[in-house]
Amino acid sequence: MVRYIGMDVHREFAQLAIVEDGLLRDAGRIGVTPGALRLWADTLLADDQVALEATGNSDAIANLLVPLVGRVVVSNPSKTRAIAEAKVKTDKVDSRILAQLLAADFLPPVWLPDERTRALRRQVMRRAHLVRQRTRIKNQVHAILTRNLVPTPPVSDLFGRAGRHWLAKQQLPDDERATVAAPSRHCCGSWTSTATSWRSWTRNSLPRP
Repeated sequence: MVRYIGMDVHREFAQLAIVEDGLLRDAGRIGVTPGALRLWADTLLADDQVALEATGNSDAIANLLVPLVGRVVVSNPSKTRAIAEAKVKTDKVDSRILAQLLAADFLPPVWLPDERTRALRRQVMRRAHLVRQRTRIKNQVHAILTRNLVPTPPVSDLFGRAGRHWLAKQQLPDDERATVAAPSRHCCGSWTSTATSWRSWTRNSLPRP
């Protein structure tokens, strides 16, 4: 008989509930460290089904469980809440609700990417974060130059070697000079490192002709 297991996952623990033979019961709490999850996973059966909502750590948990059970469903939280409200008359989604919705095959799953895809996603997110950070730094430096009546830079890239050399020669108050110097070095170094890493990822990820 298939067991339907709901996992209400938090940062440090997961609350469990099981539907078995049509009966719903609480199944306690487990830690969500790799060791604790593996100990619990050893108690699972090959035809068990497990459901959890998509959270920051759901991919890691799901990938640990996928080889060990019949099915793992990571559900879309907003859609799950709407379905729970319609089917079970509650807007609170916990382990018991997840187990019930899984048993009834009502859960809307999200796609589970493989490790290569997850790694590329993380790289894209890091690059997007650095682009936003770099834009903020550039705007901050240009604002400092404007309020200190510094003329328009004679270079196209203010953060390139020539641009940084030009910046270092400008007359600025000590606090403004420190503000300009630190982010300029950080921006240039971080961007160069990430750009190199991004080119490597692109070469390894895109299909070859």
